[in-house]
Amino acid sequence: MLEDTWLLLRLKRGNPEALRRLYEKYRVYLLRLAAALLADKHMAEDVVHDVFLRLVQSADRLTLSGSLKSYLRTCVVNGVRNKARAAKIRAVVSLEEADIAAADTDGSSQWIILKEESRRIHQALAQLPDEQREVIALHLYGEMKFCEIAGLQEVSIKTIQSRYRYGLEKLRLLLDGEVET
Repeated sequence: MLEDTWLLLRLKRGNPEALRRLYEKYRVYLLRLAAALLADKHMAEDVVHDVFLRLVQSADRLTLSGSLKSYLRTCVVNGVRNKARAAKIRAVVSLEEADIAAADTDGSSQWIILKEESRRIHQALAQLPDEQREVIALHLYGEMKFCEIAGLQEVSIKTIQSRYRYGLEKLRLLLDGEVET
C-alpha cells in the first residue's frame, strides 16, 4: 500500500513510469475480474484500459480513503456494469476465457488445455441469476470480502451471503445433474 501511495503521488506529478508500474502491477488481476464478469474478452480489456485512462485523467483530484487496488477493482466492476447495460449483454464469460485473457496479457501465446469439467462449470455459471454470478465472481476472482461486495452493491451483507450461498447451491445442483441444463 505504501508503494501504491508513492506511485500515485508520482502519477499526480505527471510521471509516466508510475503509470506503467501501476498498470503492470494490477492489469492481470483486473483483467481476470473483468473477464469473469463479461462475455467478451475484448470488452474486458476495454474496461481495464478505460479504468487506467480515467485514473490518469483524474489523478490530480484523486484522494483515496482505502487501497488503490480496491479503488481500481470498484472502477472495473462499475465499468463492467456500464458496458453490460450499454451493450445489453448478459455478463458471463467462461472460466477458460478469463484465464486466457490474463495469460494473453503476460505475452504468452500458450493456450490453456480445457477439460470437460470446466465447460460444465461455465454452463452452470451462465445459468445463475446475474446477482448471484456477480457475487461469486467478485468473491472468488475479485478476492473481495462479503462486506466489501455489500458496500459495492448497496445491499446488506446478509443479502450478499444469501446470493453467494444460493448461487453455490444452484451450481452444485447443476453440476450434479439434478437440475436440467
